[in-house]
Amino acid sequence: MLFHPIESVGRPPFLGWQGVVPRRAEEMAHECIDRTLARSGDLTGLYQRLDPALITGEVVSRIMPHLEEYVDDVMYEHHPVLWDNLPRRVKGRIYHYVERNLPERVDAMVADFGEELGDLVDLRALMSEELRQHPDFMNNILQDAGASTFRFVIRSGAVIGLLMGVALAVGWTFWPSSWLLLGGGFIVGLLTNWIAITLIFRPRERKQWGPFRIQGLLMRRQPEISHIWGQRVAHELLTCEKVAHAIVHGEKAGRTRAIIQKHLRPLLDQSTVLRISTQMAVGASGYTELKKSMNDRALSASEEVFRDDAFNHDRARIVAELIEERIAGLSPEAFQSLLRPVFAAEEGRLMLAGGVCGLLAALVPVVLVGL
Repeated sequence: MLFHPIESVGRPPFLGWQGVVPRRAEEMAHECIDRTLARSGDLTGLYQRLDPALITGEVVSRIMPHLEEYVDDVMYEHHPVLWDNLPRRVKGRIYHYVERNLPERVDAMVADFGEELGDLVDLRALMSEELRQHPDFMNNILQDAGASTFRFVIRSGAVIGLLMGVALAVGWTFWPSSWLLLGGGFIVGLLTNWIAITLIFRPRERKQWGPFRIQGLLMRRQPEISHIWGQRVAHELLTCEKVAHAIVHGEKAGRTRAIIQKHLRPLLDQSTVLRISTQMAVGASGYTELKKSMNDRALSASEEVFRDDAFNHDRARIVAELIEERIAGLSPEAFQSLLRPVFAAEEGRLMLAGGVCGLLAALVPVVLVGL
């Protein structure tokens, strides 16, 4: 009931069900993002850890081998006749000018993106969209990190339910009432689920009782959950490629274009040969179109850079380390608040479901005895 079914079945809320974790995955993910990366200052700090100089080098190294091709594409799209008629020597001067000035322009542009990253990408919205596409994501995290925990809960629940069931059967031998079995079965099922939920989260902090150290089963696995959460989020949900796509195509795409234009426009405006040649051939409006086309090509090239698996994997490692560090560093109270509200909201339904299961189990001997 915690993890399955992943998709809602039946007719919710009374005649249907969806696993607690899949249904509350978005809420849990938002809480985690808020505590780790969502603040603008945190994103800027993360960006610095990603090493802007390395990002600049990656962008430049990807663009340089295709620089002439990119320039040709832009010019042929809008001014093919002009570009065809320019002497090769003039074209060479333009290529050389762009090649010489591009690293400085890209470096300044990367720095600007770092300062405005918190405004350019909505991590909560991005996470929500990814979770809609991967509804089993949160299941996998908790099951991977807490597999032994949930096995223990299942076994403990079986033992506790068995012991209370035996006690109920003994009571029934002295007072053979079907209502005792049915009511007792309901209470046994309800209490079994309550005990299981309690074992997961309580006590919140580690307590020493003689030779025994007691702590909630999920609470004691904070390091494992932190590690798996960081790895899965960084490598599957908030990858560099997906964040770059959100920056280029998201709600703030206009601001992204403005930043690119701010830094690439001087490449045209400060190139005397290209500016004069273009304006003489096609006028001021044609020159403006050329700059717009250059922006579009730069956006496309930027996305291509962040599709490199090796680069993404290396940067994801840094993101994963930061997320793991932040979650592992939460106090027991803060860590519990990350997970507990999701279960608390469904606690009543889980206990009721346990009671109904206990009632149905008790109904079997009642029917058999009645026969």
